[in-house]
Formats: sequence, structure tokens, C-alpha cells
Amino acid sequence: MLHLHKIQQNPGIAGRKARRAFGAICLGLAVVAACAVKPVPEVAGPEWQVTDRGVIVHPETGEAKSVRVEFVTPAIVRVTSVPDDTIPELESLMVVAQSDAVAVTTEEHDGVLFATSPGARAEVSLDDGSVRIFGLDGKEAVSTLGAGSFATKDVQGETFYATTLSFNPGTDEGVYGLGAHQTGEFNYNGADIALAQHNIDDAVPFLVSTRNYGILWDNNGISRLGDPRPYQPLDESLIVRGAAGEAGGLTGSYYKDNDVLLVRAESDPDYQYLPADEFLTNPPGRNAWPAEFGTTDPTKIVWEGSLEAKTAGEHRFKLYASNYFKVWVDGELVLDRWRQNWNPWYHNFSVDMAPGEQHAIRIEWIPNGGYLRLLHQDPRQDSGKDALTLSSEVSHAIDYYVVVGNDMDDAISGYRKLTGAAVLLPKWAYGFWQSRQRYTTQEELVDVVKEYRDEGIPFDNVVLDWFYWPEDAWGSHTFDPARFPDPKGMVDEVHDLNAQVMISVWPKFYPTTDNYKELDAAGHIYQRQIEMKSKDWVGPGYENSFYDPYSQEARDIYWRQINENIASKGFDAWWMDATEPDSHSNIPIEERALRMGPTSMGPGEEFFNSFVLMNSRAIYEGEQASRPNKRSFLLTRSAWGGMQRYASTVWSGDVTARWEDLKLQVPAGINMAMSGIPNWTHDIGGFAVEDRYTKQDPAHLEEWRELYSRWFQFGAFTPLFRSHGEFPFRESWNISPEGTEVYDGLVYYHKLRYTLLPYIYSAAASTYFDDGTIMRGLVMDFPEDRNVWNIGDSYMFGPDLLVAPVTEFHARSRNVYLPAGQDWYDFYTGARVNGGQSVEAAAPLTRIPLFVRAG
Repeated sequence: MLHLHKIQQNPGIAGRKARRAFGAICLGLAVVAACAVKPVPEVAGPEWQVTDRGVIVHPETGEAKSVRVEFVTPAIVRVTSVPDDTIPELESLMVVAQSDAVAVTTEEHDGVLFATSPGARAEVSLDDGSVRIFGLDGKEAVSTLGAGSFATKDVQGETFYATTLSFNPGTDEGVYGLGAHQTGEFNYNGADIALAQHNIDDAVPFLVSTRNYGILWDNNGISRLGDPRPYQPLDESLIVRGAAGEAGGLTGSYYKDNDVLLVRAESDPDYQYLPADEFLTNPPGRNAWPAEFGTTDPTKIVWEGSLEAKTAGEHRFKLYASNYFKVWVDGELVLDRWRQNWNPWYHNFSVDMAPGEQHAIRIEWIPNGGYLRLLHQDPRQDSGKDALTLSSEVSHAIDYYVVVGNDMDDAISGYRKLTGAAVLLPKWAYGFWQSRQRYTTQEELVDVVKEYRDEGIPFDNVVLDWFYWPEDAWGSHTFDPARFPDPKGMVDEVHDLNAQVMISVWPKFYPTTDNYKELDAAGHIYQRQIEMKSKDWVGPGYENSFYDPYSQEARDIYWRQINENIASKGFDAWWMDATEPDSHSNIPIEERALRMGPTSMGPGEEFFNSFVLMNSRAIYEGEQASRPNKRSFLLTRSAWGGMQRYASTVWSGDVTARWEDLKLQVPAGINMAMSGIPNWTHDIGGFAVEDRYTKQDPAHLEEWRELYSRWFQFGAFTPLFRSHGEFPFRESWNISPEGTEVYDGLVYYHKLRYTLLPYIYSAAASTYFDDGTIMRGLVMDFPEDRNVWNIGDSYMFGPDLLVAPVTEFHARSRNVYLPAGQDWYDFYTGARVNGGQSVEAAAPLTRIPLFVRAG
């Protein structure tokens, strides 16, 4: 063995020939133990070694000193690079695959190292460590610009790297997946997508391409596709002028009622987060209101002026905001939105700008306790500007997997090979669920089930949302005896009505509860939130924190507490809310990371995105151990790579009840499915509701009913069909009275869902047996038709139904593109239409455009 080790280090030509022969014999015979390579000292010039599954290269140039390429399966390649002489042991939370015994041959030619398996070929530059991966058809899947960049970063006394790597420079491919991001984008080539869990932003670090490959970026921290630079304040790289053209900032006019009380110049209006003293950390909090207003919000604020760029190109903007806000650029309205104040988020727009050009901007905002800040990003100028760039803020290494396939389904199947099969949910989960925020007594909940049965409307699952516990006992897993005197009897009564009950369970605890005390005594409660005496929004506000699910002991305790107090009463499924975790709204992301750690595995920032995976694991493994013959079923508010193996479904969070938000759900849901997570859902009607709907204002009642109807029609053709939200109540008879057109339309789709249930359940079964996908981007089934690459407002539901949601008020038709190479039938009329063309499809109030693939 010593002789072989010396051969592997020999940099001469003879040594390379010997290594080549050794590598082919060793890997071809899959002799794992004999071929294992120990770390070797750094040597002058390019060097490489054979390992049991591939090769390690020590590049001559670039920041990476070690690049490892290994085959997990014949068609899945893992690439790891570090700025060190040896590659550390890396424990993955997402990847659970055991590597196959893969026959790999190696050879070196003209400074390039070739490693070939029966399913793919990898080429590694001995100069800079760049990697190219090909399918056996000879087509290139990915190529990298070097082996990555690394910047040392200290996190709570530990040393990490901020890492960046660019793929496929100059590519025009279509790129999809990455979770569900409500930006309105579908094809992410050229986009900036942050992977950082939030109430309405679900991250999965897996992308899939029209080149028929997938990349799983194995990093649990905050990551990005696109420009790795953070967005900046307006005045960082723009020239900001006031309404009269004066330097110094935008002109801010602060209103009290209809009168302007204050006018001042502001280069960076910053009302983004809570005041700094609310979270006691260095990142700045929001500005205080001008002294003239004291603690009272201005009625309205208007900022006017112009922005001038210092560099030419597409300048990108993100407006972080809540309540009512509008933005005009050069007189064009680019944003007109509303968000609930406890859940502000980013809203994107871009402007082509050139030095010397002044672009007029106007921002109107009604604060009403809200938040707002406009951030900006210059055009990217580095070598990766036209590439697909992946980056992470906290890393031990660059570590990713490339899946090479014949189509996108192959790539998604490879993701499941790596991270686990999608557990098959119970059949009833694919029926209709009814929920609201919230059923306040057990009588309310049971009466809803009875009403559905009396009305003859098909229905399967009723949901008991949060706050069934006593007000001061969050995390006790107990029921308020005044409102839920007999929870087991409630469950039994629902079961007797041939329905199921899902219940909301949070990973959040009040310190006064016995469950908190047990977890805390064992060291499994995050302490920062307790130390800061941070309070929630319930009643007078109560101190609280979240448990740490990163140890087996904590997960075991968490499940046992749930099992003893809730599962024992017969509940059928689990709604795991706030699984980001959402420790406090409206605080900087740096503070969020501090509050969700340190975990038992390391700093919160290192594991920022993966809480949901560990929490789902606690419930799934616990329930399977307790009830091995029961199909588990979890609903969560965030996503992460591998969650499908824990029977977890994700919903899109507490979205607002607006047409714009309905429109955003469609591409978000398709991309979640293309991320390898097959079961996705959304709050039909939107969760948070404006006063004009809540108050049932007659002037807006028609719009509310139409918005809900259109959302319901879309929901009937998503993997899980679920109504939920704040008042107005969401039961079909509460939306519109029986006998009205709207009511009849809702009942039609209730019944159609069940008519299609054999088709839907077959598609659901294929997610387990064949690694299939239910909600399918058109590009998955018609990749040769370039017209569909950017279509994110319609999709295939199962193999044969093309769905085109309606997302505009008063629309009674919509344009639908029917992919080429296929004829299509109108579902309602049976009319046959040739593919490869756009049609103006009828969309009466009670029908969604729906087409069936011919054959």
C-alpha cells in the first residue's frame, strides 16, 4: 500500500501513467478499502490523487487548494472545494443517500483530469480546479469558473468561509426550482434569489435546468442564486436628488391628515425594522418618527426626486414595505401593494440606467404602524455576471451535487435519490380541507363538519389552528377547558362524521409551561430571546422562545410531549407552524440568526435554513416509532432539502388577500414542485385581509367573492386543496349564499376535485413510486418548445391537464399558450385545438381555463 501511495504523489509523466492504470483498476473493481487515499502534503505544481469514488485535485492557481470530485451514483457527481490542503469531514442534514459502488476510470491529458463513470464524465482542470460535467451523450451539463472564492468569516468565535461559485458562463438555459419565492419570476436565469427562510419565502437549495441537470447546493446557511453582493442603501452608489433637483436626498413630505407638517431631505429613508433597543444588537433599527409627530404615525409620507446611476445597465431595487405603498419611476406606476404590518416583505423592480441620466421617482406610503425601506443594487461587473452564481454566507466548504439526466424528471429523481423519497400521504389528504383563523371552540369546529355533510359538499379534513390552549400556556400542548372541554370527544365526533382533524403544533414555548422547563433543563431551549425578555403579541404579551431540534434528545422530548398530550387524543395530522422559526417579526436577519441558536450542532447562522427539516424529523420519526402502521402527514410553513422524506407538505405562508398575491402563487407553486418537493399548498383566498373585505363593505363584496372564487379554482388544481385565512369565514356557504352563482361555482369545484381524485391520487402515488411531480412546469413536458420556458402562469396538473388560473378582477377570458407537438381538448366543451399557438380561452366567473392533452 505504501508503494501505491507513492505512485499517486509522483508528479512525473511515468508516475501519471502509473496513476492512470492504478486508478482504472482500483475504481473499476470498486476496491474501497484498498484504494482509500489519505491526505497528502502540499506539493509544488498541479497534483491529483485517486480516491475510492473519484479524484482529488490540488490546483496550481486560484483560491481553492483542494477540489474533490466523486461519484455518488453513475449519474450523480459530488464536488467539494476548500482553500486548504485537506477536505474536512462534512455532515449533511439534507443528503441521506448511501453512495453506490461506481466503476470510475481516470486519466490525465493536457492538464485536465478525466473521471468517467457509466453515467457521466467529469473533467477537472489541474490549473485552477474548474470542473466540467457531461452526460454520456457528450452534452455538457455544467462548467464552473474556477473552483470558487472563499472569504474568512468569524461567527460566534468559529471560523467559516463566505463562498461563491459561478456556473455556465453566458448560458441561456432555463433554470427553475429553489423553493417558492413570491417575486413573480419563473425562469431564474438572470434573477437574484435569496435562500433565507421567511414567513412567505420558502427556500430549497436545489435547481433544475433545461440542460437536464440538477444542482443541490449543500449548505444550510443563507445562500443566493445570482449576485452575491447584498443590496445597499440608495445613496451608497446612486446620486440622489430632491424634487427640485437639489443634492442631498429625496424630498420627504410628512402628512398629518391632509396637511404637510414637515418637509425634509432624506438620502436613505429607513423605516425597515423595529427600533434598535427592541433587539439590543448592532444592526440599526428603524428611524424614529420626526419629533413633530411624537409617537404618532404620520398619516402619509411622500418622497419625490430623482436617481442617477454611476454605472450603466440594469439597476435592481427591493422595496421592503408593509401597509399601503406605491412607487412610480419616470411617471410609470411600478408598485401598488398592501401588506399586513406584522409581515412586511420585499417587492422587486428594475430600471435600465446610464450615467448622467436622472430618473424621476415617487414613493407614497401610508405607514399605519408599518415598515419601509428602498434598497438598490448596481449592475454586476465581475466575471460571473452572465453566469449562474451560487453563494453562501457561512460555509466550511463549497459542497454541491450535480445530477445528470435525460430530462428534468430524471434530475428531480436524482434529488430524491440524494435526499430521500417523497413519502406517500394518506389518500384523504388530497381531498378538500377546511380551515379558518380560527375555530375558537370545539362546537364551532364540529358544526362546520356537520354543515358540510348536511350540504352534501365533499370534504375530508378540518383544521384546528393555533390558540386552543389557555392564553398564558403556549407550548403546554393542553386545551383550554372552557372552550375545548373534551378534545378527544371532539376528534371522535369528527371521525364519526367520516372526516379527519389536523391540529396546529408550534415549536414555541412559554417559560411557565412544564414542557419548556423540561426542554430547558436538558439544554434544548434557545436562550437569547429569553435573556432579552422578548414578548409576543398575545394578550399583554408573553415571554417565549423556541426549542432546538438539532439533537436527538431534544427531538425525542418534543415528540413525547406532543404524543402524550395531543396525539393520544386521536388527531390525524400535524400543522407545524412558524418553522422558520419566526421568533419575532420585523427584526434584522442578523438578529434572527442569533435568536435561533446556538444549536447543538453550531451557530444559528450556520443552520439558518434547516430548522424546518429537523422539526419535521422530530414529528415524523416520533410518530412512525409510536404508530408504525399510520401514514404520517405534516404541513409546514417553510421548506428545505429533504423535507419530503418526512411526509412534509409546505404552504406559501401568510400571504395577503389581493389579486397580485394570487398571481404570485402560481409560479411559486410550480417552482416548489420543480425543487423536488411534490406536495405544496396555499391559503385559498389569502390569509391576511384588508379592512374593505373584513368589514364586508358592500362596495367591495363582489370583488372579495370573485377573488376567493378565482383562488378556489386555482386551489382545486394544486397538489393539496385547502381553504384558510382570517375573517371573512372561508366555508363555501359563508363566501356567498346558497343558490348564488359564486356558491354554485364553488360547489362545482368541490365535486370536480373528487371526480378527479383517482387521477390525482395516481399522480400522488407516482411521487413515491416513480419520483414523479404533480404540479409540473410546462417546460418539464415540452422542453423543445422554447415558448414555454418562461411561462409560469399556467402548468400541467398531473400528466394530462393544462391549468390556466385567472388572476385579474373582472377577467372573463385569458390568453393561454398550448404547447406544440400536441393537440388539446377544452375540458368543458370538448373542442379540439392544435398545439403551438396561443388561444383566448373563455373564463366565466365560475370556470377556470382547463385543457386536456390529446391521447
